[in-house]
Amino acid sequence: MDNRNTVWRHVDAQKERLIALSDRVWAMPEVCYTETRSCAEHVAELRHQGFRVDEHVAGIPTAVMGEAGAGGPVVAILGEYDALPGLSQEAGVAAHRPVEAGGHGHGCGHNLLGAAALLAATAVKDWLAETGTPGRVRYYGCPAEEGGAAKAFMVRAGAFADAEVAISWHPASFWEVAPPLALANTRADFVFTGRTAHAAAVPHLGRSALDAVELMSVGVNYMREHMPSDARVHYAYLDAGGIAPNVVQARAAVRYSIRARDLPGMLGLVERVKKIAQGAALMTETEVEVRIVSAVSNLLGNDPLEQALHGVMEELGPPHFDEADRDFAQAIRATLGDGDIDAAFRAIGMPRTEAPLADFLVPLDARRNPAIGSTDVGDVSWVVPTVQAHAPTVAVGTPFHTWQVVAQGCSPAAHKAMVQVAKAMAATAVRALTDEGLREAARADLARRVGAGGYVSPLPAEIGPPLRMSVA
Repeated sequence: MDNRNTVWRHVDAQKERLIALSDRVWAMPEVCYTETRSCAEHVAELRHQGFRVDEHVAGIPTAVMGEAGAGGPVVAILGEYDALPGLSQEAGVAAHRPVEAGGHGHGCGHNLLGAAALLAATAVKDWLAETGTPGRVRYYGCPAEEGGAAKAFMVRAGAFADAEVAISWHPASFWEVAPPLALANTRADFVFTGRTAHAAAVPHLGRSALDAVELMSVGVNYMREHMPSDARVHYAYLDAGGIAPNVVQARAAVRYSIRARDLPGMLGLVERVKKIAQGAALMTETEVEVRIVSAVSNLLGNDPLEQALHGVMEELGPPHFDEADRDFAQAIRATLGDGDIDAAFRAIGMPRTEAPLADFLVPLDARRNPAIGSTDVGDVSWVVPTVQAHAPTVAVGTPFHTWQVVAQGCSPAAHKAMVQVAKAMAATAVRALTDEGLREAARADLARRVGAGGYVSPLPAEIGPPLRMSVA
């Protein structure tokens, strides 16, 4: 029996239901740890499909796990469904047109990510039942990837302890095995407390928390010259002290995202940022409290799984787009700059073409120069052999975390890409379930990368999931 073709047939049988799920989640964008309705949609679909469902995984109200099959190895397929703030946008429109001013939007395509992962898991479930093969497929519905580190908390709670392989994907510009690169990352809040005073009559009696935040920013900006070139530090004000300039601000708070190539580098950089905050407090005679919000590890690759996935993606080929798909993609590209498109091709190490949608598989050995972010998949990759795909859900060059991604999130092209990548994940899962040699090679590769020290969670032991981080 050709397992791949059989499981692909099961993908096709369920695709319309899961496309509808993706579109429903797109229409109810919810940010970090507030994905109540989106999670409920995934739970309802899991129950409809006959999965055994566990909710509140790792004590997180919007994390869910669905399992099917019996005995044998466990393959995990990872899904997400969180959105981003401030990216509200109408679907199918190649112009910035928010649905709701200041509203949320799926600017990273996680509506597609979760639906395609669940589609793949459902197909594998049906394949296991049809063939009587021993083994289990497990769908993980994971919230708060955008800075909330939910998977890191799930790993710490042991949710992946018995999984032998983990498979996921992410919306992208190209059809490829995702390069296993992601920065370790900590999010931390720095809360400064000073003393209020009349800013004109008795300014000498005040101690400005806002001054401290601004001085901290100056210090961090000077530090940028003296940190590794691939490290990153960003910040956002949580509380600027109010709207009255004639009152010395007694409280101000800022959230920092601190990234580096690996855990030791990231933890060292966090300590440097803490020292800068303490210096700012000394200069302003204020006090500072540091609150770690979340933290994730860098991503580990897995050569055997990447080769297996690449073979499947090569056999499948990229999604088959039509002229209407290309026309809309071209309209989106008209809103981008040449630099966006050039950067996309530079990231995969290939010469630029003018096709608005990717129609080729990126070679596994391409000389890439990717832009690197962070993901909580990294922590999964330290405890389970992990592989990810990219699929072209957007016009080539579309920068993520933008309204352009949201506008393409319900398009026919995006639907085609999510179905195609579901087939790639499902076929790779079947291979992992039936090929003990592949599983052994993947385990050996992981052990080599992790080394004798093993996995150490970057999360401080005393903190739990920051369930209210989006309403702080």
